[in-house]
Amino acid sequence: MRRSHLAIAGTALALMIAAKSQPAQACGGTFCDSGPSAMPVDQSGENVLFVMDGKTVEAHVQIQYEGAAERFAWIVPMPKVPDVQVGSALLFNALLQGTVPSYGFTQQTDVCEDLSGNKDSAGNFGAGGASAGGSGGAAGGGGGGPQVVYEKTVGAFEVVVLQGGTADEVSKWLSDNSYQNAPNSAPILKDYVDKNYVFVAIKLTAGANSNEIHPLVFRYEGTEPCVPLKLTAVAATEDMGVRTFFLGDDRVVPTNYKHVTINPARLDWSTMGQNYKQAVSRAVDSPVANGKAFVTEYAGQSNVVSQFSFYNPGWNSTVFETIDPTSVIDALGNMGLAYCYGGGYNPENDCQYSHPLVKPLLSQYLPVPAGLSPAEFYGSLKLYADKIDVTKWNATEFAADFKLRIQDPAKHAADITSKWPYLTRLFTTISPSEMNEDPEFHSQPGLDPVQPGAIGLRHTNCCGTTTMELADDVNVALDKQTGTWPLWDSNMPWADQIEEFPLNGDKITLVDNKHKIAEQLSSWNAKNKGTCETGATKGGVKDTGDVLETAGAVPSCAVGGQSPLTASLFALAAGSLGLLRRRRRRS
Repeated sequence: MRRSHLAIAGTALALMIAAKSQPAQACGGTFCDSGPSAMPVDQSGENVLFVMDGKTVEAHVQIQYEGAAERFAWIVPMPKVPDVQVGSALLFNALLQGTVPSYGFTQQTDVCEDLSGNKDSAGNFGAGGASAGGSGGAAGGGGGGPQVVYEKTVGAFEVVVLQGGTADEVSKWLSDNSYQNAPNSAPILKDYVDKNYVFVAIKLTAGANSNEIHPLVFRYEGTEPCVPLKLTAVAATEDMGVRTFFLGDDRVVPTNYKHVTINPARLDWSTMGQNYKQAVSRAVDSPVANGKAFVTEYAGQSNVVSQFSFYNPGWNSTVFETIDPTSVIDALGNMGLAYCYGGGYNPENDCQYSHPLVKPLLSQYLPVPAGLSPAEFYGSLKLYADKIDVTKWNATEFAADFKLRIQDPAKHAADITSKWPYLTRLFTTISPSEMNEDPEFHSQPGLDPVQPGAIGLRHTNCCGTTTMELADDVNVALDKQTGTWPLWDSNMPWADQIEEFPLNGDKITLVDNKHKIAEQLSSWNAKNKGTCETGATKGGVKDTGDVLETAGAVPSCAVGGQSPLTASLFALAAGSLGLLRRRRRRS
């Protein structure tokens, strides 16, 4: 069966953008927490969207880079010569935000009753637990070296496809043509040369800046997507994140990698799951998974992705075809794409853009004159009409680039998210030493959906016990001394289950740690229970089993934890690439 491979490889350094979790917001009263919160999961490494129609594979790839434009180089091996188009950065933002796992809790404090019948909250009797808070087929080699069989300018990139030649010849061609080719890449290239793959070589066009970088879409013949991590290992970090999205008719699972579910007790629910990435890394490093496994972060309807955030039918390139340059900002403003306010408190930042490629387009066709800030110039183009560089402005070319880089990618993104009803999001962390096998994926009809995260119930009773009650009857007592999440030892597994999905066949459960997890929880909970049992009387206090009614509580956050709040979402961060080796850590 033909495999469809996509590599995200090269010597590009990625941009590191700090991600900050948002603080929990009060939801009324004192016994109702903020509900689920998006975890501080960054988007380090690779983000790829595959669209699967059974005949071709369409791979959308988000490119992350910081550095000199002339040093950008990217090599992608593929089984067939692809067609390459501009992709939508806003689509990736919507995918990440619409499916980001969110963990949190609502809070319940039982009503206590003394022997005289007076009721008060459990807190007045010293019921334990500190309050919690929490702020992502070509021809084979030989024959005189590789031949250029496809050449195209795609947005800000020059794309060339090489066919044939040996690994050494391919490596030499890259070096001779000013690609930043890693010296140790030839042995890895050979694996793909032996499979008769072509190599897509990509670099920025002359004069393009790194802020013009945008996603690319590769469309080629094939049936099953694959990410060739072997070539990625040339420039990968320790525990590099690899996140793959799939649009199709059914849930998608790894074929030759394992599938892991995380032990929920290993997630720190009291801090909204801020150790999530660590939990994923340790779970996929578990014995049997051995560093080659994925977790499913979301599987379900694709309409969780908001088209409003990446597509506007009012984006119309024809508006710019004959426009006077002094009216460009007004036209962009009417489309909701740019706003500039002259004379503001911070002139350097008084222009706001709702699409990442608007500013590069303006810089190319309407560069800011010396001595003026962007806000001053763009905010008053008619006032500075005599300073417009008429040698740079071309309405026809501006309109064509607007259509190519903004309008068409957004429309295509809307089309595919409307056409395909099912979205899967898989995530793993992997290091260079483990990138010796390319993960492959396939659709598996009939599997249950997976929601992105969950909420628990932080329950404090009158006997001094605070417990986080999770799904499937998993209850975790907080440390009775500190009110914090347990610090587990190595006996507590990171993985709940480890599974595999054969290409033809049902799921096979390789490891089931539920019994071992239950034993560890039972032992821990017994050591951290309060001074009495729920419903019993001790020291003149009885837990009535009721829930304290708190005046003024917000209706959408029901006391007792029955109604979760809507999760707050935030943009995930990009990460950097380097050459590091994994140092395994076990607890």
